[in-house]
Amino acid sequence: MRAWLLIACLVSLPAMAEVFTYIDAQGNRVFTDQPGARNAKRVPLATSNRMSANPSGAAPMTAAKTNPTKPLFHYDMLRVLVPEPDATIRSSAGELIVSITSEPGLQRGHRYRLLLDGQPTAEPGPSPVFALSNIDRGSHNLSVEILDEQGHTVERTANQPFHMLRISLAQKRQVKPCTLTDYGQRPECPLKDKPEEEKSAFLPFF
Repeated sequence: MRAWLLIACLVSLPAMAEVFTYIDAQGNRVFTDQPGARNAKRVPLATSNRMSANPSGAAPMTAAKTNPTKPLFHYDMLRVLVPEPDATIRSSAGELIVSITSEPGLQRGHRYRLLLDGQPTAEPGPSPVFALSNIDRGSHNLSVEILDEQGHTVERTANQPFHMLRISLAQKRQVKPCTLTDYGQRPECPLKDKPEEEKSAFLPFF
């Protein structure tokens, strides 16, 4: 037991200290750092491989290297060009052409997707122009997204309102009343109500 205690003491000595050993009068081996002991012999020690917990100038070690996820591409600008915000569209068929733009231009693998009132209007694609039809009359919101290869949203605009004014046939007829060529062709323009054509004042001279 005493020998083990002595070995433990040796381990705790500084790395550059010298150790000597000898046999005492009771026949026990003794280890000491005093070279003057009786017939003491120097004990060769192996070089220590211990390091400080955080040596100065050394970068801290990490348990494992992690692969950071690639950040999504950022567009400086994305907006709806046509129609303008709060525009009023007049169309009897509820038709609308939407044009969008981005800065920088659409990146490789990215696609535009147009949303009407929060719902996609068509499959995403590279074209910045969308043709819509049969839009209900009233106020609506447009927004556009840019999707990457995995279908993740890279950019999205805020909702942009517009107003669809669908002109009915009756409204068209009110705008354009009966003319001479319409009589007999439209129910509200019977032939009996067709006004007489004005005669030219120059005809008697020919």
